[in-house]
Amino acid sequence: MHTENNDPIKIAYSIKEACKASSLGRTTIYSHISSGRLRAVRIAGRTVIPAESLHALLSGEA
Repeated sequence: MHTENNDPIKIAYSIKEACKASSLGRTTIYSHISSGRLRAVRIAGRTVIPAESLHALLSGEA
């Protein structure tokens, strides 16, 4: 599945991308991760946030 400009739909965000997509600050993102409201996964030394977890947080489901 692709977006309008033919980029693949994101299934995970880096911390920086999550901040930009959600308009939340880096400290706030890390706070939500620490509290368990936002899931983060470490892969090969990199932290990524699954898109469904970020969407759930923003919709108030987390």
